[in-house]
Amino acid sequence: MIDINLLRNDIDKVATNVAHKKVIIDTKYFGELEAKRKSLQVMMEELQAKRNSSSKQIGVLKSKGEDVSHIMAEVANLGSELKSAEVEFATVQEELINWMYGIPNMHHESVPLGKSEEDNQEVRRVGVPKSFDFEVKDHVDLGFGINKELDFETAGKMSGSRFVVLKNKIAKLHRSLAQFMLNTHIEEHGYTETYVPYMVNARAMLGTGQLPKFEEDLFKLKHGDESMYLIPTAEVPLTNMVADTITKIDELPLKFVAHSPCFRSEAGSYGRDTRGMIRMHQFDKVEMVQIVEASKSYAALEEMTKHAENILKKLELPYRVLNLCTGDISFSAAKTYDLEVWLPSQNTYREISSCSNMTDYQTRRLLARYKNAEGKNELLHSLNGSGLAVGRTLVAVLENYQNADGSITVPEVLRSYMGCDLITA
Repeated sequence: MIDINLLRNDIDKVATNVAHKKVIIDTKYFGELEAKRKSLQVMMEELQAKRNSSSKQIGVLKSKGEDVSHIMAEVANLGSELKSAEVEFATVQEELINWMYGIPNMHHESVPLGKSEEDNQEVRRVGVPKSFDFEVKDHVDLGFGINKELDFETAGKMSGSRFVVLKNKIAKLHRSLAQFMLNTHIEEHGYTETYVPYMVNARAMLGTGQLPKFEEDLFKLKHGDESMYLIPTAEVPLTNMVADTITKIDELPLKFVAHSPCFRSEAGSYGRDTRGMIRMHQFDKVEMVQIVEASKSYAALEEMTKHAENILKKLELPYRVLNLCTGDISFSAAKTYDLEVWLPSQNTYREISSCSNMTDYQTRRLLARYKNAEGKNELLHSLNGSGLAVGRTLVAVLENYQNADGSITVPEVLRSYMGCDLITA
């Protein structure tokens, strides 16, 4: 959630910033709510002061043996007025907070202005796409050709479209990729391995910004009287680990990594990437989360992006890094780098990781704080990044390491996990 003081001090500046994210702030509505809130606050303070004064007067008059019934009646009436004002004030506060949930995080000054992904800024390219002397196949045909170990038909019978069954060597390659990613982030990048719940409550989703804005993208379950949600990413439970806490400054940064399935309804993606594993309802991801001091979050973003890049470098997969423009950056992020891997069958780069600095947008909702050097409580900053999306990495390995006979050469860093250097039918 955005800092309300930014709205109170310079709402026009906020409105101009978030307009680049295609969100228009109703400044008049905010002004009316704020005026009402202030009026009620003044009224409550005046009523409280008057009641306190009258209560003291009752004590004085009683000590003199005088009749205080009329003042007691006045105090009782003041109490009723105060309670009514408090109820109205709480209603206005709730309305204000709910309205603020619809305001995205402000983008950082280094984020390029733009309307769509076409305006994203390429930062660098690493690796050169391989030239094939045969007609390349996509991952669907490659996986089908290896004993139907990439099986969409069977998955479709039990679950419908956008699901897949992986078998034998392809399933092992998928698992090996996740293990390799985890081990690299833990042993080389200093993250703490974490196993997290795959279902969370509405408050957890609200805390990281999935609710209320993006409920249609989630899979919602009923658990008794409470609604539960399948996680769209391990970012949700990992970031919620610091909810309602005050962290000591010498404990920072906190660096968590988790391998989990992710569940997304893909609302609004009808007709996009219907073939293969690029856009699934269920997919695996290795997720990195960092919780840091406010002054260090942009340095942490650069570090986290390098950690995701390291996986691609070790796999020797060509990729590029993009600085997302305002029209493509997510609702909660202040700045995002996307990593896109080369897919030979599509002759283009496709997203395989997003690394984002959420600044204090999530931690304000989560009440996640730390004691700064002066001993004062300050909001933490949260960051998250894919390190990497396992299914899309599988796709990239299959396509970039394919051979003319349909076999797949196992990347060198995965051979100790796979126990072989070639996947054949």
